[in-house]
Formats: sequence, C-alpha cells, structure tokens
Amino acid sequence: MTYTTSWRSPSNIALIKYWGKHSLQLPRNPSVSFTLSVCHTTMTLSVTPNADQPGVQVKYDGQPKPSFEPKINTFLSMMKDRFLWLADAAIEIDSHNSFPHGAGIASSASAMSALALCLMDVNDQVTANIADHDELWWQNISEIARIGSGSACRSVFPVISIWGETPVAKESNDLFAIPWEHQLAPVFKDYCDAILIVSSEEKAVSSSAGHKLMDTLPYAETRYREAFQNIESLCKSLQVENELGQFISIVESEALQLHALMMSGKDPYILMEPGTLSIIKEVWRFRKASGIPVCFTLDAGPNVHLLYPSTYAAPILDWINNNLSPYCAEGRYILDRVGSGPEKII
Repeated sequence: MTYTTSWRSPSNIALIKYWGKHSLQLPRNPSVSFTLSVCHTTMTLSVTPNADQPGVQVKYDGQPKPSFEPKINTFLSMMKDRFLWLADAAIEIDSHNSFPHGAGIASSASAMSALALCLMDVNDQVTANIADHDELWWQNISEIARIGSGSACRSVFPVISIWGETPVAKESNDLFAIPWEHQLAPVFKDYCDAILIVSSEEKAVSSSAGHKLMDTLPYAETRYREAFQNIESLCKSLQVENELGQFISIVESEALQLHALMMSGKDPYILMEPGTLSIIKEVWRFRKASGIPVCFTLDAGPNVHLLYPSTYAAPILDWINNNLSPYCAEGRYILDRVGSGPEKII
C-alpha cells in the first residue's frame, strides 16, 4: 500500500539571528522569526512500506533532483528510529518553491518543515493514528524539522515563533520552537515583508558552512551574549503598539552583525552584493526623509527584506518601484507578509 500526503510550509525571516550550533542542530543562542506567507514550499510525499525496491527519489518541480538526495538521505536515516516504516520503504518526494532556491530566503526552512509535516502525516496514516493535531503533535513536527535544518523548526507556527531557551518565554527550549503570536501587539500581526531579489543565484557558501565557522571565531561568545540581550529587548518592543524605534534598531543591527560574522573568520566571505549595500543606504535615507517606520533585515544571502506595518503598503510599493527595483535582478521583488503557518493540501 502507498501512502501519500501534500503540505505547504512557509519560509521565515529571523529578526534575532540563529548563527552557530552544536550537537544535533542545537542553537548557541535563541532566535525569533516572522513566519511568512507567499514564500513557501509545497511538497508531496509518497511512501510504500515493505517495498520490493526500497530507496529515495527526490524531484523538484517534477524533475529528478539528485543533488538534493544526499541531504535527504542523511536526514531520513536519522528518522528511522522514530519512523520504523522508513527502513524498507520506497519514497518519492516532489517539491516546489514559490521563490528562488538557495538565494538566502531560507529555502531549507520551508522545505525541511514541509518534509517533517509530510513524514508525521504519513506516520499517522501508517499507524492509523486519528488523534487531533494537538500541541505535542506540532512540537514533534518542529523538533523533526530542526534536525533537518535548524531554522525550519520556526516555520511550523503562525505569525511568529521563538526557538532556543530564553527568559522571554518560560516554555522555550532548544529542541523545538514555540508559537509566540499571543504576545504580539496588533501592529505586528499583519506586518509586511517586501523581499528584494538582488540576486537569484545560489549563494556561494552554505549556511551550514557558515555555522561551522563560528566554532573558531574569536568573537563568537560576545555575539551569543549580544543575541541573548537582543531577544529580550526585541520581544519587549514586539508587545508595544506604534513604538517601532527599538524594533527597527535591533532588527537592523542583527542583520548587519550576521554578515559581519561572515567577514570576521579565518576564511571570511561576503554574501552581500553591491545592490544590497545600495538598498540599505536608501532605506536609511528614505526612513529619515519620510518618517515611515520601514527597516531592513538580511538572511544568509544578498537579498533584502523590507519590514513595515501594513498601513504603509501603498507608499512603500511606490518607493520600491521608483527607487529600489533598479537594484533588483530583473527588477524582481516579492511582496510578502506574516502568515498563518503550514497548510495541508491533500
């Protein structure tokens, strides 16, 4: 018998950055992220247990993608104790991203969270589990996703989530993320994220390699202390309506720190492009001139996320078209916003 399921899971954009890990994808510092909506992965998983020819076939947009298979096989091998039916199963995975893969929009977060959802769903089918998707079910999803990609554990909850133990949230821990929407001021519950695609090329250095460089970075411990302090300050500002100064200051500082860390190791590298820097300077100019509380953040790539309250969507769009789109690859950008989390397709 073959079991099939499909899930759509979003990417997320970290406000406090997770950079540096230990053991099995455990974070050196806590992080907090907005869950996105438009940027997502749709994944279909088909599983035939006790197959005559067990194995894994990975497709992307319906076409074989052998370059994805090593990471998927490694991940699935770690799941065999949790899902016993994986041992001799024939598995087919087909996924689609609504945004450029590998360009620094956390494609591994949406992909691995989608895969975690599919695995748990198939497991429910195989074991005839008809229990509700309760808090523990989602915690398990988040933990499984974390093993595949650290940031993926934050994609399974709506609007905003926290990953990593922090005094900000008593229930927080390093094993899985937790939802934090109930603490947000209303202004943040429909916050916008315009993603400016400076480059759609796959980035030269993977996030995994970047995390590893933190092991020998002389500034690492200072960075981790800063992150612990920043998450407390940021989460206080996220609970306040219409006082965005501290939010903007911390978010932009975190973005620049992330890229400064990349440039500070024994094998430094730069993921920002000239267009990235031009956009950052224009954000500072525009915010000062207009008074509109827009800020930027960056993931581990060259593309720029513009974060702003939804009430400013119209003037921000005009500004993007008139001033920022020339810095984008083929003028491309994605208008996104915080979202409601994963969705089951079939």
